[in-house]
Amino acid sequence: MGTEPGPGRLLRVPEEVAAALESRLHRSGFSSLEEFVVFVLSRLAESPAEEPFSAEEEARLKERLRSLGYID
Repeated sequence: MGTEPGPGRLLRVPEEVAAALESRLHRSGFSSLEEFVVFVLSRLAESPAEEPFSAEEEARLKERLRSLGYID
């Protein structure tokens, strides 16, 4: 079921996010966390955004990513 993971980029997620997603795997029909995440992200990428981020939302997002150490 879903999109087969293949060659690509490594994406790191916080452990608590991975654990929360893994707890849903038994109900999802996917055989791995990677397969599930690739499927969800593929669906998200297919859907056009309704509205781009506002300047305030973008600033909050950047600050959150900075606090998590993803950007400088």
